[in-house]
Amino acid sequence: MRKIIVSITTSLDGFIEGPGREIDWHAVDEELHQHFNDRLRGMSAFISGRVTWELMAGYWPTADADPDCSPAERAFAGIWRDMPKIVYSRTLRSAGWNTEIRREVVAEEIRALKERPGGDMALGGPDLAASFRALDLIDEYCVYVDPILLGRGKPLFTDFGHRTALTLAETRTFGNGVVMLRYERDRG
Repeated sequence: MRKIIVSITTSLDGFIEGPGREIDWHAVDEELHQHFNDRLRGMSAFISGRVTWELMAGYWPTADADPDCSPAERAFAGIWRDMPKIVYSRTLRSAGWNTEIRREVVAEEIRALKERPGGDMALGGPDLAASFRALDLIDEYCVYVDPILLGRGKPLFTDFGHRTALTLAETRTFGNGVVMLRYERDRG
């Protein structure tokens, strides 16, 4: 069965974006970007909310045309363009680059999607992740903790009314100080 995997970056004090929605503090260097490419290349789909999809669609379709683009960024541009994508939005009317629009998260549809053959699926976007989490549809959390304290902003997790047991599956420290914590959903 395919897994739904959330990958998200947070500050050490637990914020995914600053108070002005800024994410310019993300410490993505060549090593970390290559790691992202290696993980995401084997996925079967990117699943995101509208805001995340628009952020990605605003840059990655043509990023590799920029002569200043790094080799890892150039590779990711191709991965992003070619990967099937599902975007959840009530307002988006059209989406290019191999993207399907869905209006709402339906647990039975997601469970059926997980039953299909293929690689795992990357879930992006904090609000959509909260919707999936509330329906217990997430199988793995891959959290990248950046070496920064923001003091305020949008929190990584908000209260959704129940506990979720997790098992630590992997850790990794990158040269830039980012620490990856990968947890699997403990269903036992």
